[in-house]
Amino acid sequence: MSAPSPLDETRMPVIIGALREAAPHEARVSLVPEVADKFAASGARIAMERGAGMRARFPDANYKNVEWLDATAILQQADIMLTVQPLTVEQIGQLKSGAVVVGFMQPHARQAEIVALRDRRITSFAMELVPRISRAQSMDALSSQASIAGYKAVLIGADHLQKFLPMLTTAAGTIRPSQVLVIGAGVAGLQAIATAKRLGAVVEAYDVRSATREQVKSLGAKFVDTGVSAEGQGGYARELTAEEKQRQQEVLDARIAAADVVVTTASVPGRAAPKIISRAAVERMRAGAVIVDIAAEQGGNCELTQAGETVDHNGVSIIGAVNLPAQLAYNASEMYARNLLNFLKPALEKGELKIDWTDEVFAQSCLTHDGAIKHEATRAALDKRGSQ
Repeated sequence: MSAPSPLDETRMPVIIGALREAAPHEARVSLVPEVADKFAASGARIAMERGAGMRARFPDANYKNVEWLDATAILQQADIMLTVQPLTVEQIGQLKSGAVVVGFMQPHARQAEIVALRDRRITSFAMELVPRISRAQSMDALSSQASIAGYKAVLIGADHLQKFLPMLTTAAGTIRPSQVLVIGAGVAGLQAIATAKRLGAVVEAYDVRSATREQVKSLGAKFVDTGVSAEGQGGYARELTAEEKQRQQEVLDARIAAADVVVTTASVPGRAAPKIISRAAVERMRAGAVIVDIAAEQGGNCELTQAGETVDHNGVSIIGAVNLPAQLAYNASEMYARNLLNFLKPALEKGELKIDWTDEVFAQSCLTHDGAIKHEATRAALDKRGSQ
C-alpha cells in the first residue's frame, strides 16, 4: 500500500512499526522486505517510515505489505517497535503505554533511555540479552552482527596494509604472504580467521580459552599457545596469577610484533574492553603494520585506540573500528531482521501478541516491563548510580 493513510486502531491485528534509523553512521534497517512479508503473513500489520531501508539498499518499492506513515504516527500507534539502535528519550515519550520495543538497547550505556522505558511502562526486549542457548541460535543478533564485523575487520586491515596478503610468484620474484594475528576466537574472531585465510594470509589466533584451540585449527590457523591455561570450573575462565599474566603477555607481545595485521575482538557486554595491546607492544611492531580494534566502542583492546579514528604511532596504524556491521548494511539488515522475526514468531498468533513469560528467551531478554526494570544487572547499575 502506498497511500499514507492513518491506521485504523479499531482492528485487532498487532501493528509492527519500524523507523529510519537516526543514529549517526547507522545504515541498517530493522525490517527488510522478506521479513516484512512474513510478519504480514502471520496476520500483523506493518507500518514503516518512508526511506527506512534506503541506506541499506532496500528501496520503498521493494516493500509490498507495508503502510507508510510518518515517524510520529508510527511511534504513537505501534504495538511493537523494531529498532536497530536504541530509541531516544524523546521517541520513547511518544510511545503508547504498554507498547513493546525490540532491538539493541545498550543497557550499560543508556541509563536515561532505560528509565524512560520504565516510566512509560514500555515492555522492552534487548537483543543483546537473548540467552546463548541452542534453541535461540536463530535469534542471536550479537552473533549475526559479530560475524559481519569479523569479516569486515580483515578487509579494512588488508586495505590499509601496503602489502599483499597472499603469497604471489611473479616474474619480479616471490612475494611472501602477510602475517595476520586475530586476538579473540569468538564469533567475530573466527570469522576474521576464516576471511584472512581465504585471502591467503598466514594466520595465527589467540584466546584465553584453550577450548577454542580446535576451532582455530579447523579454520587453518595456528593457535598461539602461551603455556598458560585460564580454564576454571564450570567452563568459566579463572583468575590468573601475576606470574601467569606476565608469561602470557610476553608470548602474545612477541606474536604481535611479528604480525602485519592484528585484529582484536575481545569484549565483554556491559564492561570496558580488556587492554591487551600496550603502547610498548605497538612500538615493537614493524612500520606499516595495522591494528584493527573491533572493541573500540568499548574502550578498545589496544592502549592507543581512539574510537572512530585511525591513529598513526611510529608508522603503525591503529584503526578504532566502530559499527562495522553498518558498513555491510544490506546483509547485516537481512540477518538482523531474521533474528527479530525468529524472536517474535513464537509470540505472534493470528496477528495477536501473546508473550509466554515462562519461556526463558523472553524472560531473560526482557529489560523493562510493567513499570519495572527486569534485568537485574541493569537495575543494580541504575541503583548504584542513583546512590552516588
